[in-house]
Amino acid sequence: MNLNLIKKPVITEKSTTNAQFNKYIFEVSNDANKINIKETIEETYKVKVAKVNSLNVKSKPKVFKGQRGSRSEIKRIIVTLKEGNTIDMGAKVK
Repeated sequence: MNLNLIKKPVITEKSTTNAQFNKYIFEVSNDANKINIKETIEETYKVKVAKVNSLNVKSKPKVFKGQRGSRSEIKRIIVTLKEGNTIDMGAKVK
């Protein structure tokens, strides 16, 4: 188990809506894979994971106060839990 794989949970309106369907969204490190994420989520939150989907959000150019730059690339995962399992997103992970 590597807690450094999971950076933070994503708390948005869409992710809160997906929680009704046992789907939770996390931001993870770019070198994480689905197998490692599944094991880490199961050990950290004591739940059973049914499916893990991953998506890479690519960087895109931005201009802020006349300075050109780009957003960071991030990797997000959507974890689908088995029936009867839930994650309290408001709780702090130790």
